[in-house]
Amino acid sequence: MVFASAAWANPADYIFLPAVEYGEREVDVKTGTATPKPGNPGAQGASIGLGYGASEHWFTEIYLKQERSAGQPSNLAEWENKFQLTETGQYPVDLGLVTEIEAPLSANASWEIAAGPLLQTDFGKLQLNGNLIFRHSYGQPDETGTPFSTNLGYQWQVKYRWQSALEYGLQGLGGMGTWDRWGNQSNQSHLAGPAIMGKLPLGGRQYIRYNAAWLIGISRIAPKNTFRAQIEYEF
Repeated sequence: MVFASAAWANPADYIFLPAVEYGEREVDVKTGTATPKPGNPGAQGASIGLGYGASEHWFTEIYLKQERSAGQPSNLAEWENKFQLTETGQYPVDLGLVTEIEAPLSANASWEIAAGPLLQTDFGKLQLNGNLIFRHSYGQPDETGTPFSTNLGYQWQVKYRWQSALEYGLQGLGGMGTWDRWGNQSNQSHLAGPAIMGKLPLGGRQYIRYNAAWLIGISRIAPKNTFRAQIEYEF
């Protein structure tokens, strides 16, 4: 990976949700741009993926990705799998699991694996999500400069389900450093900001699902501003 320090998140990263829909197929496009603070590199990310709900509890997706930091591009392929571990609404908190394997397609990138729990709960029209993501790089020193360390990141979202076509709320992403020895606060990356999302019917089982967020860096090494967006065609 070319992203530095604890700010390991790709600017195009999105909030994982634990629910899976059997038989759903999707084309997924994501993009993001991070505007740096003085002295730090900027970053861009983009990906296109094809996904399928292979069972009632398993969704799998293949991506082609490009990440760019300080003008240096990296091309990658990723296999993402999401597992729904509880039925929606069965317990006070819905539980899922995500796994990723990222393979380099260019010489300046490394192999990476990631996994973590996905949590969701609802209060009326208010939906709360919180995820922990553990990432480990192979083949060269990772973002912290330490070979083969496992880094801990997090995601959260607060969403108000106003109507299907337009929902709104807040999102946050961050990195804490190595999972068993967090970096001091000045070396952690934290971003948060407003988000909108929705689902637009096209007829039959076809939908356009979108979400976008403007995330503001609230720690020293986090980007000043990050804009990220995702559009899915579901059929």
